[in-house]
Amino acid sequence: MAIKATLSANGYGNMIRVKTGKVRISFPHLFEKYEKSSKYQCQLMIPKGSDTEEILEKAIANAKADGKTRLWGGKMPGRLEISRKDGDKPDDEGNTYPENEGHWLIACKSTKKPAVYDRDGSDIFDAEEIYAGCYVQAIFEVYPYANDSKGIAFALSGVKKLAEGERLGGGGYKPDANAFDDADDAEDDDLLD
Repeated sequence: MAIKATLSANGYGNMIRVKTGKVRISFPHLFEKYEKSSKYQCQLMIPKGSDTEEILEKAIANAKADGKTRLWGGKMPGRLEISRKDGDKPDDEGNTYPENEGHWLIACKSTKKPAVYDRDGSDIFDAEEIYAGCYVQAIFEVYPYANDSKGIAFALSGVKKLAEGERLGGGGYKPDANAFDDADDAEDDDLLD
C-alpha cells in the first residue's frame, strides 16, 4: 500500500498540518539542535508530481491566505520568503546536485525535539539511524510569519523512517573493524617517517 500525503487542521489557530508520503531526508539534526540555528531541523526532498507536492501547494496557499488576513495587513508582501527551493536550480553558491533534481527541497525546523520513529512505531534513539538519504514520512506545520521579514515556514513535528537509501553528501562509507589491516608494533616506526 502506498503511503499517501494528507492535509489537516492541527487545532492551533490557522496552521495546517502536512503528513508527507515517502520522501528522502537530508541534513538531519533531529537528536541535537543544529549549532547555526539553535533548532532541530532537516531538509525534506519532495518529489515533483507526487501527492505530497500537491498537498504542500495546498498548505502553502492556505498559509498565504491566513497571513494576508491575519498578519500582512490584507495584502500579499512584495517579497515573501518561503523555506522551499527548487532542486532543479543551482543553490545560492551556483552548485547543482543530481540527487536534488526532480524535487522540492523544504527546510523544516523546530525549537522542540521532534518525534523520531522506526517503521514499526518504536522510538529511535540512535542518530545514525536517520541519515541523509534514507526515506521517511514526516509531519510538519505550515504557517505564515511576520517579523523582520514576511514568509511561510515549516515547523517539524516528527519523522518516521520508512526505508534505507543511498547516503547523500559524502562520508557515506563507514568501514567495520574487519576492513582494517592488522598492525603490529614493529611497523609503527615506519608510519612516522
